[in-house]
Amino acid sequence: MGKKLLELAVEIVQAQASISKMTAEEIEQALVRAYNALQKMSGAEEQGQTIAPAGQGSTASAASPADPLSSIQQDKVTCMECKAELRQLTANHLRIHHLTPREYKKKWGFPLKQPLSAKVLTDLRSRSAKKRGLPENLRIYLDHKRENKMTSERAMKPASRSTRGKKSLLTTY
Repeated sequence: MGKKLLELAVEIVQAQASISKMTAEEIEQALVRAYNALQKMSGAEEQGQTIAPAGQGSTASAASPADPLSSIQQDKVTCMECKAELRQLTANHLRIHHLTPREYKKKWGFPLKQPLSAKVLTDLRSRSAKKRGLPENLRIYLDHKRENKMTSERAMKPASRSTRGKKSLLTTY
């Protein structure tokens, strides 16, 4: 092997850090994870064994693929891809894994309307929206939209009846 495992792990983490903002603690954790993974792969390669992808092995994590909703906790969300703990899984974070929020939800079995944020953050946003009157304003907007649609449909019906029985200019004899 041309490079040592530590050098390879450093290169991997440097690539990750160049794509997204990482704290010193996150960099350290990523370096340890990358080094351990490389060491495991190197040992398996020497013994001629295969390695199951993460999440398919016998080790069970706190947020197992069988129950992805357990990854959404009161004050944090655990990314099912990299096990990073965040307040919210943003589209920018998921882009690191080459996923959109919709693809992530489908891959891990989340309902499509499930917010990918900690429950505290979701509750805070809900209370803030209610304080601003959003639910009532939304209901009023939808009622006006429904009324306008019905009014425009009524206006269209008499015009369509008046053309009945008349021959079209495009009709051929």
